[in-house]
Amino acid sequence: MITVSVLYPQRAGAHFDFDYYQQRHIPLVQQLLGPALKGVRVERGLAGMEPGSPAGYAAQALLLFDSIEAFQQAFAPVAARITGDIPHYTDITPQLQYNELLLWDERPAGVHGWYANAE
Repeated sequence: MITVSVLYPQRAGAHFDFDYYQQRHIPLVQQLLGPALKGVRVERGLAGMEPGSPAGYAAQALLLFDSIEAFQQAFAPVAARITGDIPHYTDITPQLQYNELLLWDERPAGVHGWYANAE
């Protein structure tokens, strides 16, 4: 599995409409990429590592696919529609990065500690 990270670098005066992004853009992406898209995660940057420092990215989306080729085959025919929607929610030029997914561990609510997966 791979993820495609869509990163929106933070910059002074930048505009990012999270309501539009979550309610209109992401559903559009899901519809256009179809079953090749296995999952999506949207994150809003809150802060940097140093106390009081700004986040490096205003937002990021992680799109889950079986392979880079699966992403490219799904994206190529609809790229213009997806990228054409960007000005509706931001003036930030997104950066893309392909990643090999090595671990995606989500724990059920209320389960904590190293023993959470023990039987």
